[in-house]
Amino acid sequence: MTIASIASTDIASTDIAANGALGIGLLVAGLAVVALLIGAFVLGARIRRREPPPPRPEEQPRPPEDGPVQEVREHREPDEVPRSDHRLTPHEMPGHGNIPSRPSPSQERRRWSEGGSGSFGGGGPGTH
Repeated sequence: MTIASIASTDIASTDIAANGALGIGLLVAGLAVVALLIGAFVLGARIRRREPPPPRPEEQPRPPEDGPVQEVREHREPDEVPRSDHRLTPHEMPGHGNIPSRPSPSQERRRWSEGGSGSFGGGGPGTH
């Protein structure tokens, strides 16, 4: 037996051992992933069993007797902010900053000036 044949036999056995270890490592990792997936499924099933069942048809919400709520289109005006010498914080304002609006006396939609689209660069002649 020569030194070259001993070395090649030694390298071959090392390669086989490395491939075997790699295969065992992949098998263990695969089993760990499968165990985690099964555990997650079991945990989800336990949580699902503790939840209340879905509502029955007679427990479902019903629309109002007079039908669904319709859209109301009206123009509203905000209340004016009170004038003062110092800056007002929301808690100092009427309604604590939640100032209600009121219906506008004119219910006509405000329109843009004639010839303008109301947007910047809208192609109208402009006022310059």
